[in-house]
Amino acid sequence: MTHEPQNAADEIKSLKNIATVVYALQAATIPLIITYFIAPLFAYWKRKQAMGTWVESHLRWQLNTFWFSLIGFMIGIPALVTPFGSFILATTLLWLVYRIGQGWTRLSRGQSMFNELGQAKVG
Repeated sequence: MTHEPQNAADEIKSLKNIATVVYALQAATIPLIITYFIAPLFAYWKRKQAMGTWVESHLRWQLNTFWFSLIGFMIGIPALVTPFGSFILATTLLWLVYRIGQGWTRLSRGQSMFNELGQAKVG
């Protein structure tokens, strides 16, 4: 008798818990900036273990969210000396909230973030 299916299910549950922690840390970024930099560390830490599972798509989604929002913040903060700086920061923040909401919703439903072709699933 083998216990592989149970071990696989336990591993997916553990990975799903890590992805949940990453979404929570990303969401906590708004009041606590430090969590913004902690979240991707967890995603990178478990990315290899999640390879080949549907949770891998969430870790990739979370890492993409971090890097693209970091670029938005790095452009928006110095641009605050112009009228566009606030617009860039607000847009980046709204996009970050959208990405966290989409990802966390799909994670709670047990759904992948991408289809077989690697394209993001929306809705």
